[in-house]
Amino acid sequence: MARTHLPLFPTHDGSSSRANITCLYKCGDACSQSVPNTSGGTYFGDVVRTALTRRGVLRGGAMAVVAVGAGGALAGCADDSAAASTGAEPATGPHAVDLGPAATGTDFAAVAPNTDDAVTVPAGYESAVVIRWGDAVLPGAPAFDIDRQTAAAQEKQFGFNNDFAGLLPVDGVPNTYLLVVNHEYTTEPFMFAGYDAENPTEEQVRIGWANHGLSVVQVQGEPGTGRLTPKFGPYNRRITGTTEFVLTGPAAGSELLKTAADPTGTRVAGTLNNCAGGLTPWGTVLSGEENFNQYFANAERITDPVAAERLARYGLEGGETERKWERFDTRFDIASEPQEVNRFGWIVEIDPWDPLSVPVKHTALGRFKHEAATVYVTGDGTVVAYSGDDERFDYMYKFVSSRKMQPGNSRAAVRHNMTLLDAGTLYVAELTGDHPDAIDGSGTPPEGGRFSGTGRWIPLLRAEEDGRGVSLVDGMSADEVAVFTRFAGDKVGATKMDRPEDFEPNPVTGKVYVALTNNTKRGPDGAAPADEANPRVNNKNGQVLEIDDDHAGTSFTWNLLLVCGDPNEADTYFGGFDPAQVSPISCPDNLAFDPHGNLWISTDGNALGSNDGLFAVVLDGPRRGETKQFLTVPIGAETCGPIVDADRVVVCVQHPGETDEASWDSPASHWPDGGNTAPRPAVVAAWKSDGGRIGT
Repeated sequence: MARTHLPLFPTHDGSSSRANITCLYKCGDACSQSVPNTSGGTYFGDVVRTALTRRGVLRGGAMAVVAVGAGGALAGCADDSAAASTGAEPATGPHAVDLGPAATGTDFAAVAPNTDDAVTVPAGYESAVVIRWGDAVLPGAPAFDIDRQTAAAQEKQFGFNNDFAGLLPVDGVPNTYLLVVNHEYTTEPFMFAGYDAENPTEEQVRIGWANHGLSVVQVQGEPGTGRLTPKFGPYNRRITGTTEFVLTGPAAGSELLKTAADPTGTRVAGTLNNCAGGLTPWGTVLSGEENFNQYFANAERITDPVAAERLARYGLEGGETERKWERFDTRFDIASEPQEVNRFGWIVEIDPWDPLSVPVKHTALGRFKHEAATVYVTGDGTVVAYSGDDERFDYMYKFVSSRKMQPGNSRAAVRHNMTLLDAGTLYVAELTGDHPDAIDGSGTPPEGGRFSGTGRWIPLLRAEEDGRGVSLVDGMSADEVAVFTRFAGDKVGATKMDRPEDFEPNPVTGKVYVALTNNTKRGPDGAAPADEANPRVNNKNGQVLEIDDDHAGTSFTWNLLLVCGDPNEADTYFGGFDPAQVSPISCPDNLAFDPHGNLWISTDGNALGSNDGLFAVVLDGPRRGETKQFLTVPIGAETCGPIVDADRVVVCVQHPGETDEASWDSPASHWPDGGNTAPRPAVVAAWKSDGGRIGT
């Protein structure tokens, strides 16, 4: 495929192209703060050198799986030995054999890296906006007007900075879906003309609250294309930063979650910083509360050393917040309400089919910076939910239910299945490398050409059928494990990872894929040295981990599918595929599968000088590791929430035009409306111009 080489000019912290202002409002400028995980931890070399035997992994056994975000049955993915036997070459030199036609689902002309202010798709494809910030979600919503925004209007309009997207077919109504989207964060300088960051008005703050949360929107497909048009439907709904949530699981009612407004410790106003998510097989949506710490002020006023340590471990370092919400609601002032912050950082679940239902925060899945939770169902109905803690040197988790999923979509089945994540066991991952002596921090693959190893899931917390929690960590109560889960991972020696973001189980093979976005602090002077799963110091470009898991058990094997970056550099690896024939990819973030079994990756903060994009990666056969760019997003934007089915690709375009020199008054982008308009985050659908199948 043709490739356009761009100069490498990473800007922020040397690790990504993400603007400083984006970091400030998206994650509280986490990459410029001190690393919250200062625990000793367990490093790969320590584990390998003391292990007497390689841990075995339970294999085999028929498993029923449910596709989450996939559009049909998937082809099975071969393991590495199968790929090698069919002609995959090492990551050096040209292929020695004819690879034949492109893998089904990836037969498109790769989009070249670029810095255009547009959504760019392959030749023969089209794209269009589905819905944008401020568009009507509920009847009665006024037309969006930047100069006349109100909180009351925004509660009926599509929120800001869309991240996760899911499409749920409406039974009995052809080509009609519920589009469920979460809204991660607000960037006020790009929302209000003449915004004064030091003196926001109360109405601007309330508009910010209304722009968080989730949107449920009925959309209508257009025959012969992948276009989607929003409609007012009976399920349309806005969930915001003030919508009531109920806490469930072992920490519900804990003293650690009680506040003056909620002395029961069971009800929370709102959800914040919802990042990625997942669809459940029972028709609900899971979403992760990620960088919640940035919304809470005055941590430095907490003098109790235990409480102060807990705040620091979650990245709360004191002072005013950027948005100044604490001026208008004391629950955002830790000095006034020290427990309120503990009510955020959970996996939330909403039932989009019941607009009057109260959404849930599941405490059995632990509290940390959840990127998402995605579900795998074993043959006996056990539900396994995977989640990453999106922080440098933090951990990977899974929850295994003790209850079994009930089939069907009756209201009784849904009500039961929404309790599945309240009873079971929470685990954290420890990984061991196969080649500890070969890892020098350069990213060079070990002899044999691949990074690989074994691992185990260490139990932290058991949630009993009666709702009682049982701690499995010495020196911590069940409530403490649930609310301060990071400390539990520290105590048991979990493996420190390079920002574990989205998990995605392959709906047919059951293999689990993890996007590890980047970590420029990795190295001898950082919180942990390089190891085999995180093989580079100053890791600017990230990697993708492939896990062969004993889903309901405690052991697994793993390998690195991709070590991302410039294919011309020696520290990259593409599953054994020839790097001269791949698209450059940097900072993997969200993951999805297409109907053919290919993995699709969206990026956040491309450190190679190009706009972020969406990439297809082949997992099977001689093209395993082939990486092709399908689209790019506009200037300053991040690619989020990919959905890839037979007829369309859907992405969320987040924070378009966010550069450090720009604002609403002086925009760097005019996407999506063109002319002299300011940028607006939006959901986009792309499809094949002739009405054919994606990638065929």
